[in-house]
Amino acid sequence: MNLSEIRNTRHRPLLGDDKNALVFLIIVNAIFFISLTFIKIIYFISYDSNNTAALFFQKQIIDWLALPADTGVFFPRAWTLLTYMFTTHSIWGIISTVFWIWAFGFMLQDLAGNKNIIPIYLYGGFFGGIAFILSMNVIPALYQNMAFTPALMGGGAAVMAIAIATTTLAPDYRIFPLINGGIPIWVLTLVFVAIDYATIATQNGGNAIAHLTGGVVGFLYIQQLKRGRDWGGWMHRLVSWIDDLFNPEKKHTPKGVKEKLYYRSTVKPYNKTPNVTQQRLDDILDKINQQGYHMLTDDEKEFLKKASKDL
Repeated sequence: MNLSEIRNTRHRPLLGDDKNALVFLIIVNAIFFISLTFIKIIYFISYDSNNTAALFFQKQIIDWLALPADTGVFFPRAWTLLTYMFTTHSIWGIISTVFWIWAFGFMLQDLAGNKNIIPIYLYGGFFGGIAFILSMNVIPALYQNMAFTPALMGGGAAVMAIAIATTTLAPDYRIFPLINGGIPIWVLTLVFVAIDYATIATQNGGNAIAHLTGGVVGFLYIQQLKRGRDWGGWMHRLVSWIDDLFNPEKKHTPKGVKEKLYYRSTVKPYNKTPNVTQQRLDDILDKINQQGYHMLTDDEKEFLKKASKDL
């Protein structure tokens, strides 16, 4: 029994701790899509002309959620820097977004733990949106076509951040193992990067720059994580603080990086035993889910090897 099979010995609900962040992202994107589609249907029922319905839907709903390139429109609607990365009313757009979030997010969660997915997604979308606005207003060729460039929508930049982060962490991670031993994910990621790179010198160059910026953010996030700097730490502390406000009996006790990653005592927190215990196996699997396999101690890795044999 290998490590994946050991993990599967513990079954949790779909929204359990193991996959909460990944499923949460998918659910938020799905809720936005379902809500916008419902509103769009209402508009089309309420107007005699499809063109009129589409125009009012765009002006009254989408323009308040999508990210505009014009700074004069953006600053009064600064919230669009967050909402745009969840906004899409295209069926193919939501299918593409959800599929790639799940594909790369599942691998990232398996490699680096559960807590990094949402910060990488938000960082990639945020800085990708900033890059979109700047490029549309700084690059002359894009600025001249600003009036004809639609506002930025969808999680393209955020998903690219997750894809690049996953590839940076494990470039040789292989998918479709039945095809000649598997395809390294860096090949798949390179295709996406090449497509965006090739469209910079087009009318949609702002979108391509946003996606590539999101990818750079994902790369930098993982590089900093390897150096022990958690850029998403403040997000988790904020969520814990809000949770404490509504659950005063359940207080979170924040720990420093060293306290979370290393034992501070010279005495080992446990003694080696010849038998595999379910409790210790559960504790090690929780540590993998939260911090990643690479954070296990040598003793914990040996325990997993013994568990795989005994089970």
